[in-house]
Amino acid sequence: MTPLAPLLEAFFTERLQQQRRASPHTIAAYRDAFRLLLRFAQKRLVREPSDLLLTDLDAPFVAAFLDHLEHDRNNGARSRNARLSAIRSFFRFLAAREPAHSGLIQRVLAMPQQRFDRDLVTFLTRPEIEALLAAPDKTTRIGRRDHVLLVLALQTGLRVSELTALRVDDLTFGVGAHVRCRGKGRKERCTPLTASSAALVRTWLAETRAAGSDLVFSTRRGTQLSRDAVERLVAKYAVVAARQCPTLARRHVTPHTLRHSTAVALLQSGVDRAVIALWLGHESVETTQMYLDADLAMKERALARIPPIHAKAGRFRPQDRLLAFLEGL
Repeated sequence: MTPLAPLLEAFFTERLQQQRRASPHTIAAYRDAFRLLLRFAQKRLVREPSDLLLTDLDAPFVAAFLDHLEHDRNNGARSRNARLSAIRSFFRFLAAREPAHSGLIQRVLAMPQQRFDRDLVTFLTRPEIEALLAAPDKTTRIGRRDHVLLVLALQTGLRVSELTALRVDDLTFGVGAHVRCRGKGRKERCTPLTASSAALVRTWLAETRAAGSDLVFSTRRGTQLSRDAVERLVAKYAVVAARQCPTLARRHVTPHTLRHSTAVALLQSGVDRAVIALWLGHESVETTQMYLDADLAMKERALARIPPIHAKAGRFRPQDRLLAFLEGL
């Protein structure tokens, strides 16, 4: 009879916080996964989470939980796989700690991730970006805040968590203006700011009188914006912008769409993929491949350089008179 509660508490305090020094984002993601799992167990097994045993979380039970996520909560394959990753991380922690349950642990660890189709990334065109940036009502304080947030998101490609955690100390103005942030995997990076973006941010900071460790973007109460709040404001302005730019009505615009738009804009400007990976804080240059796949305009330019299939091969005709003479010998 092995109680689950002390093992789960040790996983979060000893493994994640002390040994791995996991980021707050990782801990929050794992916490949410186990909240869902424990609530599911509470209903299915009719027992309080603190009364659960390790043997309750066997492979069939975990499979039932994943099916619940997919069919009852309508989670996609990515969300399902993220929850399973959190559970597997916990069971890897148990492997050395609870050898008596090695069979149960190995069966859970053997559960596969779900395969899924990878759609092309969604990004905004230049007219769509301009319409989105014009959507906030800049006569109001919230409208001005949201306008600066959208400009910064589209110019830097920062993730939502990086934007909402941004503090005045993370900004450098003047020559070499840039934003400094600590992103995924605890990697710190600097992203340059254009002169117009830097001036806009400085105007906003002067209005709010923010300095030092103050948040650049905050709620009316001065607290940090949540991910949901940023998602709602982006969706709201996309609806407003669709009145001026109808193509936006066919798009599902999220904060990550803005990040994708930054990457594609850099790619279309001829920026090397390695630089884009550094700009966005990608672990691998290969991650930027998805933007190449999504950019139809770049493929069309490549197609224009290919001669038609049924066209006759042309004979080389030098333009220079001297070269023409030599060619004719």
